[in-house]
Amino acid sequence: MSSDVKSKRITATGSLSVGPARIRQIHILTSSSAGRLTITDGSGGETVLDIDTQQSTSGSINVPSDGIKVGDIHVSAATNITAATIFYN
Repeated sequence: MSSDVKSKRITATGSLSVGPARIRQIHILTSSSAGRLTITDGSGGETVLDIDTQQSTSGSINVPSDGIKVGDIHVSAATNITAATIFYN
């Protein structure tokens, strides 16, 4: 049995404060400049996802298999990211 997927929307850097989780998908909306989103395993932890995006776009990043396991989801960089919704369980 799998657990329910939840989501949180962010508009700035910081912790999502969800505790241990598996990142399943991310939906990103960028500003008029190319963007970059970096996620770490907790504040100051290992970088687990670092992606670049095109300018003025929205799109989803699907994480394969069981997702990315982290102790807590921490967005350490959200350059030119207007908003991001992170799906996790």
